[in-house]
Amino acid sequence: MSVATYHLYHHPLSAASRYVRLALAEKNVSCALVVEKPWDPSSVLRTLNAAADVPVLVVEQDGDKQVLADAQAICEYLDETHTGSLLGKTPIERAETRRLIGWFNQKMKAEVTDLLVGEKALKRLCGRGEPDSAVIRAGCANIRGHLEYMGWLSERRNWLAGEALTFADLAAGAHLSVIDYMGDVPWNDFPLAKEWYARLKSRPSFRSILGDHIVGFPPPPHYADLDF
Repeated sequence: MSVATYHLYHHPLSAASRYVRLALAEKNVSCALVVEKPWDPSSVLRTLNAAADVPVLVVEQDGDKQVLADAQAICEYLDETHTGSLLGKTPIERAETRRLIGWFNQKMKAEVTDLLVGEKALKRLCGRGEPDSAVIRAGCANIRGHLEYMGWLSERRNWLAGEALTFADLAAGAHLSVIDYMGDVPWNDFPLAKEWYARLKSRPSFRSILGDHIVGFPPPPHYADLDF
């Protein structure tokens, strides 16, 4: 049996894409990255995913081709097909991990990521006019509650969902990393969240994320600094 090959259709400023990239790296899965523009999807992306959105993972082996869409579906597929669960060992642990994944991929996305990254970067890339300062202010206000919650969790547990690293940490890290790329995380006001993120950021799985550079949007100097 031949070794499977993986191609991930993604965008560097997509937190969902970063979530899958982190999961792939934590699973030690070598994957070719194909950049797509979700606001202007290619015919290839439209063929692979009827929703024409990223991320999309294509797995090919022995002439068989599997196409997976939706970040959480992809991550759970990786968890079931590779060793070392990132969901948790017990039903309670898995329930808590999934609860927090929902918190970050739904609540934080809507209240923070979409407002800051959407207004400051994606709106410009899509050619939809100037950023709305009121929306950006709302995102900057909302992130504080999320950072406080991350700090509260990390103070009581080794990682966000419990004693072991899980998809909850990767989901939170994916959102924070793309917001941090824009320079919008008030780290100094939330030392507990900063300490947790520094541990996550220092993992080998983060190397690819920290190497991202989007033309016209340079990251702040601390972005790739492990001792920020």
